[in-house]
Amino acid sequence: MMSYGERPRLLVVANRLPVSSKKTGENSWSMEMSPGGKFNLLGGVTDQYDTKWVGWPGFDVYNEVEKTALSKSLAQMNCIPVFLNEVFDQYYNGYSNGIIWPILHHMGLPIEYHHDANKTFQTQYDAYKKANRMFLDVVIENYEEGDTIWCQDYHLMFLPQYLKEYDNKIKVGWFLHSPFPSSEVYKTLPSRSELLRSVLRADLLGFHTYDFARHFVSTCTQILGVEGTHEGVVDQGRLTRVVVLPMGIDPDRFISTCKLPEVIQQMNELKEKFSGKKVILGVDRLDMIKGIPQKYLGFEKFLEENPDWRDKVVLVQIAVPTRDAVPEYQKVRDQVHGLVGRINGRFGSISSLPVHHMDCSVPSNYLCALYATADVMLVTSLRDGLNLVSHEFVASQESKKGVLILSEFAGAGQSLGAGALLVNPWNVTEVSSAIKDALTMPAEEREERHRVNFQYVISNSAEKWGGDFLSELNDAFAESEMKIRSIPHELPQQDMIQRYLQSNHRLIILGFCGTLTEPMNSQNEELDLKLNEKLKGTLKALCNDPKTTVVVLSRSGRNILDKVFGEYKIWLAAENGMFLRDPSGEWVTNMPQDMKNLDWVHGVKNVFKYFTDRTPRSFFEASETSLVWNHECADVKFGKTQARDMLQHLWAGPISKASVDVVRGNHSVEVHAMNETKGAAIDRILGEMMRKISMTTPIDYVFCSGYLLEKDEDIYTFFESEIKKQVSPNVFDLKNENYFSVAIGQSRSKARYVIDSSQDVVDLLHSLAVADTTTMAHPFSDSELHQTRNGNADLKHSTDGKTNEGQETKL
Repeated sequence: MMSYGERPRLLVVANRLPVSSKKTGENSWSMEMSPGGKFNLLGGVTDQYDTKWVGWPGFDVYNEVEKTALSKSLAQMNCIPVFLNEVFDQYYNGYSNGIIWPILHHMGLPIEYHHDANKTFQTQYDAYKKANRMFLDVVIENYEEGDTIWCQDYHLMFLPQYLKEYDNKIKVGWFLHSPFPSSEVYKTLPSRSELLRSVLRADLLGFHTYDFARHFVSTCTQILGVEGTHEGVVDQGRLTRVVVLPMGIDPDRFISTCKLPEVIQQMNELKEKFSGKKVILGVDRLDMIKGIPQKYLGFEKFLEENPDWRDKVVLVQIAVPTRDAVPEYQKVRDQVHGLVGRINGRFGSISSLPVHHMDCSVPSNYLCALYATADVMLVTSLRDGLNLVSHEFVASQESKKGVLILSEFAGAGQSLGAGALLVNPWNVTEVSSAIKDALTMPAEEREERHRVNFQYVISNSAEKWGGDFLSELNDAFAESEMKIRSIPHELPQQDMIQRYLQSNHRLIILGFCGTLTEPMNSQNEELDLKLNEKLKGTLKALCNDPKTTVVVLSRSGRNILDKVFGEYKIWLAAENGMFLRDPSGEWVTNMPQDMKNLDWVHGVKNVFKYFTDRTPRSFFEASETSLVWNHECADVKFGKTQARDMLQHLWAGPISKASVDVVRGNHSVEVHAMNETKGAAIDRILGEMMRKISMTTPIDYVFCSGYLLEKDEDIYTFFESEIKKQVSPNVFDLKNENYFSVAIGQSRSKARYVIDSSQDVVDLLHSLAVADTTTMAHPFSDSELHQTRNGNADLKHSTDGKTNEGQETKL
């Protein structure tokens, strides 16, 4: 437990420790921080924490004495080793980089070869899980109560789940440093659901770009059937927050390095070496996603089309070897070497070569000299999580103000695109044109582009990235601890009825589908929502009570609500309050002033109709601002498959650029206008009610209940805030003990209380109605009272305490 005044503890868990270890003698080691490593750039962030690094040391150690000696040496660098040994190859080279990595980078699932029965998808998957367990064991061994655990990248996708299973109170964050693919690519992964559910156990998930975060949320909704919101992913009432935080670098390090005498000398040597020539620089790992062949093809095209430049420009390419033993990497290397030979053979001479290619890494100081000397930086990644090389180039160009050519498929394209020349690396002509534009760009434009990107790099450092992530993680964890979506209490029915009797103006707000409707059965061929027969007398009595105002707030359209509630003196709010009907039957439009256009409705309706025709016993409801497709009565497996396919059609077509929310339920897909929830609508609804009626007695009792989507549960917190504010005493005089928010069939909810099923709503409303018969304008007739009481009893016994799960549309 952390005591007052101590720095909080942070355990950063990554596949590899940020140090290089070298054996110097028997059981002795020398240590140094790895140059350019991501996590040693966090600087001031880790200074604010008592930070420990957990990861693989970079090599196998089997001797226990050596393990102990290495661990002691690493401890001096605040590092804790995880010895993977025999499991490492199948975990790292196999499942992590052989299966997950290609999927994440849109390369698809590799073919499984069965020539080695000891290396299959299953054995690699088992090794991956085992390795994650080994990381867990080391973390737990070093964990202290109150520690923050920050898991890094795709190598540790099971670790969040394992940590939460060990202790659900551990604060866990996970950040993906790679791209996240579209669902069409990701769903080919055999273990797709298990990996998603595991990372969703974290309190916070981080991604470099909005595209990656959107792909992740969309993939979760399609594969797991969970709900995606603007905050993240909701699964069974639990929210996992998703944030977009592009990583940065330590810009001061590059700025100061460029001013070192040694680096200035190297810069002068490079200028002399390439005197009279413009320098184009490339710095990449030599692997399939970095697009080095595409870079050379674009440069070759430029030399072909611009002969005047052939002796005036040179391309210097640093290609750092990665996995030379892997056949795919060998093919890329051979292809690159072949292109270098061809270009130098076509356009070079004995004294001058247009391409200088180096299969090696270079010292950090020399790299800074190259950055600072180059006129153009050429980044042609085919798929990149971020690409920090582009940031490093910008930071090193404070004096020269060179031009950055950046692939639109690199994550940095969303951060540095304003100042860079964005290109599609597959379009050789486009790359060639960008090279010419960069070399001939006017100084004024070049300086302005550099100014924009330099300001971004300076303002968005690695330290800021780390600080922002940990701040978001603390907030997410605090919200969880405060139980914003907590387990509701059992409803105190007698207290609720007693306070109802003592109140002077009651407001009852009810959902419709799943709350007031009759249960649906699997034989229904089309949507036919009917009021529960057992509620008719009860609802009429409540609506006729002068001390009670009843509002039905639904996602259904006006025609459906009119058909069901036409005979009642009741307030109806259709399409989540977009349209409002008073007890006299008059409808008014109640849309917010900034409502976006609804051009998307027609296209979505066509998609819903297409899937309804092809999915037996499915149906859809179309209103003016929302549409819901329901497959609860269809075959379970086929319905879920069709829902996944439908989402692909929607995102690719009618809603690709529309301002809409898409909600995937267990048995439904809903599309509606952006951010229109019941909580967002209730304030407008109450305002319209106050305008329509003369309120002499403020509302002093509220009962609000429904079978709601998570995003619609903001209606419960709306009244919580009204209790605290009480800014309109002529409208509200609501005491805390007189507010009853009741969720139906939810294990977690923002509501204060929970009941099992919609049949309990019938009983509750009946209890309120008969409790105050002395004030009813039109009390029950004998037949209505008998029907309601007996019907409720019969239904209560027939449901046998089970939740009515058939109302998945949650309207």
